[in-house]
Amino acid sequence: HLDCDVLLAHALECNRAEILAHPERKLSQDALRRLNAWRARRADGEPLAYILRTKEFWGLDFTVGPDVLIPRPESELLVEHALEILRAGDRLLDLGTGSGALAIAICKAKPTVRVTASDISQAALAVARENALLHETNVTWRHSDWFARITGTFDVIVSNPPYVAEHDPHLADLGSEPRQALVAGPDGLDAIRHIVASAHGHLAPGGWLLLEHGYEHAEAVRELLRDAEYGDVCSARDLGGHPRISKARKPR
Repeated sequence: HLDCDVLLAHALECNRAEILAHPERKLSQDALRRLNAWRARRADGEPLAYILRTKEFWGLDFTVGPDVLIPRPESELLVEHALEILRAGDRLLDLGTGSGALAIAICKAKPTVRVTASDISQAALAVARENALLHETNVTWRHSDWFARITGTFDVIVSNPPYVAEHDPHLADLGSEPRQALVAGPDGLDAIRHIVASAHGHLAPGGWLLLEHGYEHAEAVRELLRDAEYGDVCSARDLGGHPRISKARKPR
């Protein structure tokens, strides 16, 4: 019912409250054609965000499409914790930025922070640049396979990397989204292992590494961080009560 209401509201170019207040309203032929086309795509399993090419994140509307992962509310936890750490003039790196949601949300909330964001996908970076223009934020974009083309050091590194195991049954429901943004090896930890092992050389002394992961990965990620000699290792739970991010600090 929610999907139907959202599609109908977009077809009529109004909000859901108007639909509820005026259920007798008739659709024009153009609106009906749009609605039927969208309905068919939704029935084929295409996510609502891709159909409408927009998704809200951190109170901002982001352009999305099949080249980028759809931003999830759980990822707002990364923004929240990064904002608690960052100070004016700090340098932040968002690894695997996708639509740019994390980098842009942080830049919008703290414009004095110097934000760099990277992705291996040029198509994803094109979407991210479009979103940066939309929200009038100054982000430096880098085409890079994780740290391969990243230079300099950062006070905070954040990442929502792929963390789904390659044979996870939930992948069947995520077929419209880019697989390389979802899957990370047999246990879902390949990308996180690489980031943890490589981040030391790109963090300033006392700098923080913040990672999103699956709720079942928290203990394993904390162990990876401790083994890599990070300090202040801990995890935080999302609104559903699941451990969703882990963070740690490079020793001074």
